[in-house]
Amino acid sequence: MLDYFSDLATWLTYDILGLDPATKAGTSIHFFIEDTTKILFLLVVMIYIIALARATLDLERVRAYIQSKNRLAGYVFGSGFGAITPFCSCSSIPLFLGFTSAGIPLGITMAFLFTSPIINEVAVIMLWSLLGWKFTLAYVVVGMTVGIVGGMILDSLRGERWLKDFAAKAYQKAAKAAHEQPDNTEVPESRKMTFAERHQFAKTELGEIVGRIWKWVLIGVGLGAALHGFVPEGWFADNLGSGQWWSVPAAVFAGLPLYSNATGVIPVMESLIVKGLPVGTTLAFCMSTVAASFPEFIMLKQVMTFRLLALIFAILLANFMVVGWVINAIEPWLFAGF
Repeated sequence: MLDYFSDLATWLTYDILGLDPATKAGTSIHFFIEDTTKILFLLVVMIYIIALARATLDLERVRAYIQSKNRLAGYVFGSGFGAITPFCSCSSIPLFLGFTSAGIPLGITMAFLFTSPIINEVAVIMLWSLLGWKFTLAYVVVGMTVGIVGGMILDSLRGERWLKDFAAKAYQKAAKAAHEQPDNTEVPESRKMTFAERHQFAKTELGEIVGRIWKWVLIGVGLGAALHGFVPEGWFADNLGSGQWWSVPAAVFAGLPLYSNATGVIPVMESLIVKGLPVGTTLAFCMSTVAASFPEFIMLKQVMTFRLLALIFAILLANFMVVGWVINAIEPWLFAGF
């Protein structure tokens, strides 16, 4: 079915617009039309389906479930919850405050916050359609691992000590109440939604998400198309090849001043890989852009002291570099036939 989008792009670019497929402009425009139409179609279909399934999600029961599990399961659940919720780094912060106020350990909350901007259903859909299931699976595993490891480190260092006063007091109050609460206390079951209500929820969420991200799709695919058509073949491989250890930290630091979400950065990721940038270096750059950008840290400064922000920043950068080096090392095996 996805071949129809390539055929549509070929017809519009070469037949209607009359561009030459051998030119840089023709290649770029074809790339832009094919990826834009394919991504937007898949987004509309899949976001609606996923929103239907998520319509009955009860955050209070989610919090209670996390608190009832052992700490390792909590990290995995926090990271997994971040992966399936459609929040960018900035919109995740109110939910972070809600988790903190509920007394959920900071490490579990940060596992959610680390993972949420990196992975979401939009990113998974786009990756699957553009780069295949192997890359998608690797991306999801890497993104969740960053969240889990980051959460474990913060808990081991008792990072809650460095929350701002109001957030720390709310956390301590809720943690004390949860400790004194009997283990058999049940959370009241919320009313189940009818199909009509779930449909309305899904339709509303579809409109909100697509309305928020369509411009990122256009920007991301546009940048990807420019890279695809105008950057000389092999430039990235020649200048940032996997044999150069410093290319990974260079890519991480290059992504810091930029800001994008997973939706906007994935078409750029596709073009970088096609142009010869190693997969690990590409992942390191894109994760830095999405999850360790300056705008996110400006938002987090509202609830965290500088010491905690610096610690989180260092954890993320170290994780991204390790991810880049490891993926580059195993790329021939992991992406054989990619």
